[in-house]
Amino acid sequence: MNKIDRIKELVEILNEASKAYYAEDVEIMSNFEYDKLYDELVSLETETGMILANSPTQNVGYEVVSELPKERHPAKMLSLDKTKEVDALVSWLGDKKGLLSWKMDGLTVVLTYEDGKLVKAVTRGNGEIGEVITANARTFVNIPGAISYKGKLTIRGEAIITYSDFEKINASIVDADAKYKNPRNLCSGSVRQLSSKVTAERSVRFYAFSMVEPEDKELLASFKDSFEKRFEYLTGLGFDVVEYKEVSADNLPEMVQWFSNKISSNDFPTDGLVLSFDDTAYGKSLGTTAKFPRDAIAFKWRDEEAETTLREIEWSPSRTGLINPVAIFDTVELEGTDVSRASLHNITYVKDMKLGIGDRIKVYKANMIIPQISQNLTGSGAFDIPVMCPACGGKTEIKNENGTETLNCINPDCPAKNIKLFSLFVSRNAMNIDGMSEATIERFIGAGILHKLSDIYHLAEHRDIIVNMEGFGEKSYNNLIKAVDSSRKADMAAFLYGLGIAGFGVANAKLVVKAYKSDFDAIMNATEEELTEIDQVGAVLAHDFVTYFSEDAKKEEVMRLLGEIEFVIEENTAEQDLEGMTFVITGSLETYPNRDALKKEIEDRGGKVAGSVSAKTTCLINNDINSNSSKNKKAKSLGIPIITEIDFRNRQFT
Repeated sequence: MNKIDRIKELVEILNEASKAYYAEDVEIMSNFEYDKLYDELVSLETETGMILANSPTQNVGYEVVSELPKERHPAKMLSLDKTKEVDALVSWLGDKKGLLSWKMDGLTVVLTYEDGKLVKAVTRGNGEIGEVITANARTFVNIPGAISYKGKLTIRGEAIITYSDFEKINASIVDADAKYKNPRNLCSGSVRQLSSKVTAERSVRFYAFSMVEPEDKELLASFKDSFEKRFEYLTGLGFDVVEYKEVSADNLPEMVQWFSNKISSNDFPTDGLVLSFDDTAYGKSLGTTAKFPRDAIAFKWRDEEAETTLREIEWSPSRTGLINPVAIFDTVELEGTDVSRASLHNITYVKDMKLGIGDRIKVYKANMIIPQISQNLTGSGAFDIPVMCPACGGKTEIKNENGTETLNCINPDCPAKNIKLFSLFVSRNAMNIDGMSEATIERFIGAGILHKLSDIYHLAEHRDIIVNMEGFGEKSYNNLIKAVDSSRKADMAAFLYGLGIAGFGVANAKLVVKAYKSDFDAIMNATEEELTEIDQVGAVLAHDFVTYFSEDAKKEEVMRLLGEIEFVIEENTAEQDLEGMTFVITGSLETYPNRDALKKEIEDRGGKVAGSVSAKTTCLINNDINSNSSKNKKAKSLGIPIITEIDFRNRQFT
């Protein structure tokens, strides 16, 4: 491994350790190990002169601005001419050597370095004027904050968010309506934040795709008019560059296919390829047109089309109240996969396409991914707009905003608007039903087979519908039904939590079940006065709890659910020797498989587990008694004992 790659590896390892330590109170390496790797990183940064912007050696403060300043680019950044024909690429390249690279789908950013430091970052904007985002760029995951070259260097590249980071960010957002639509939009918004702290949380990455002609004649001469040598030089400075391949007219079709085959496994969004002349002097001599430079051309994959018959327009309710039309057509193969559905967006789109049941249509995959209708060969316009919501049976309403008609459900209690309740009920800490993702729940609601929670236990009645859903099949259906049936043996506290009572968490549910000795009838008829006598159950929570069970519709639904499940009551024979004690757990464990196991033992023995250290804490359990974690510091300041797992097992609480 070369020194630059080792620097990148060390930054990733150390940042992960810091995140675990400070944000999660988990120590994944000892202080000795951390210091050893940190010293190695400092040594390598000093030796190479390359320092990543997010290196732990850099104490970078965050910056908040009221607006992003505008700045004119020294030279207009032109868009590339495009083609969908491989033959056109071959003809364009002629007998020259070329470089074929990804055309990444993010936000173009221009970085300027002076005296080895990043001094400016500007977005492409409209090609003439961009926005200054220097503070934000300094938080990008992989750009060097310092480089060994001390002259002025300007680099163009694409800021992106990978699919895996995109999924992590969305997974951390509880509110489904607040989740982001795609990596490109998230990246664009992240790069242009007014607070660089927000940008830092988004894992933005930068991939260089070109270099502005350097003023340093000696440096320029070292490139020997080779675009590839510029890439190699940038790589040596510590930049990630777009993946590229050397091509000629002879192997160009083969290399286009090579890139095509990689799309499905890429972790980053792309919208095509870029072909550039390797000979930069030759490319420069060609000049530009009014719109395009002549030294590079973009390639877009020709969309594979198939003709089929429209069989149905399905109206799918969503959590926002929108009821979205979806085309169902005879299955065709596109880009190597079977396709039978395509979004129709809204009523206006359906009308403009003159779509009707039985029409012959042409379909394709936009960017080789998203099924779309490209053409209606019949144009009958024979379709009906539903007057009732498929999810709840309530009235629908057509809204017209800026000339676009959409269909909406106006029932505030429509189950499609309460997907979060279904999602909570099937979650791991509640009924733990695998295979019921939010996307699956939304599709089941849209298909009219989920109206209320108890319908989950009647999914087997809709086997034919589920098996024929896109992405499902016999195996997925069987696994889902097996998971549903497994949940019929239920933990009472988990069930109570899964009902979604306002403010009612897992810990509260366990306390209530324990206080009422697992008598669910007594729990449903609990009074506010009784509940407030339970430690950690306040007046507001007690009121919301009693209100929930006082509503006839909710109580009836609970009774239906009770008819589907059976509570498994585990008799607690453990000695109640921890009664009245409160523990906080932090750091890694050695003798227990996880924190939940230790937490369960404490609760079974009558104790409580809190998330933070306070004056009420009996002990802090941490195997690294001498660590400088925030919880250790707080415990020491309050005079609270810090004990190890072994101390806990031996009841050494002092």
